[in-house]
Amino acid sequence: MNKKKRSNSKNKQNNFARLSIFQPNKYKFKKSCPLSIKGAPTIDYKNIKLLRKYVSENGKILPSRITNVSQKKQRELSLSIKRARNLALI
Repeated sequence: MNKKKRSNSKNKQNNFARLSIFQPNKYKFKKSCPLSIKGAPTIDYKNIKLLRKYVSENGKILPSRITNVSQKKQRELSLSIKRARNLALI
């Protein structure tokens, strides 16, 4: 009987290890960049309607983890927002 009890306790430990919070999530999916898809508007400092979508109410540039913009497009976006600020368009 002792052998059966020991094997059950080992199985519980294995199940606990499988449910660890430190393991990567297998069901994560990537969201596509809204500025990289076909038919997306070009990023320009003159396109204020587009730039206002990526600026908060306080005037700060929103991070790419919130807006799902790719790294390359985020750099272009931040540069054009800064240019529009300097020209007092925003």
